[in-house]
Amino acid sequence: MLARRAAEAGYRMVVAAGGDGTINEVVNGLAGADVALGILPVGTMNVFATELGIPNNLQKAWKLIEEGATRRIDLARANNQYFVQLAGVGLDAQVVQATSANFKKNFGPLSYVISTAQIAAQRPPRLVVEAEGRTIEGSFVLLGNGRHYGGPFAFFKEARIDDGKLDVLIFKNLGYLDIARYLTGILMGTHTDLQDVEYFQTRKATVRSEEEVPIEVDGEIAGKLPATFRISSRKLKVVVPR
Repeated sequence: MLARRAAEAGYRMVVAAGGDGTINEVVNGLAGADVALGILPVGTMNVFATELGIPNNLQKAWKLIEEGATRRIDLARANNQYFVQLAGVGLDAQVVQATSANFKKNFGPLSYVISTAQIAAQRPPRLVVEAEGRTIEGSFVLLGNGRHYGGPFAFFKEARIDDGKLDVLIFKNLGYLDIARYLTGILMGTHTDLQDVEYFQTRKATVRSEEEVPIEVDGEIAGKLPATFRISSRKLKVVVPR
């Protein structure tokens, strides 16, 4: 992996030009190394850049890289794969799995909306989440290291990218009306008040299912359940606005 080779060669910074998937690949190469990650957000989705306050304007983003201000943030893990922003089990992982590169190229972020409509018509899986001494069942699980998911939307209201915790959202129903109700709640900032939504913070959560269910991290498929999500003891140094 190029990022790992750069770290081993003594480079002090590696710049990732792309979206969340590209950044995830670079992060997995830099994990554990004292190398700063710079970001040029040019991908289909740039949620991590949004989280850090990095502008989509490439000249401004490059200026931040030249200035070189950094901070250390949490690294999360899904089994043996690191992630920096979010992970999902069920619906969104199925959407990522169903959305081809050509589809994303032609339709951009709209491609995910189209795939979501198709996946939502299917029966959702039964997921079992174990965390903080509790066992909770649901149809769709999101785990956030930062506040944002899908762009500027603050799904994880209490999250901080350096607080040593994962924020967990469990949606218990997944019909079309349920999804519409959840989205309305997210836009209004009231989704965590819904009776069929669980929201909590933890350092570790295990998700399992009797069905074959994919998981995604930072917008990339990362295997199938069962999976253990946790905050790693390692930190990541990232270039950020002053």
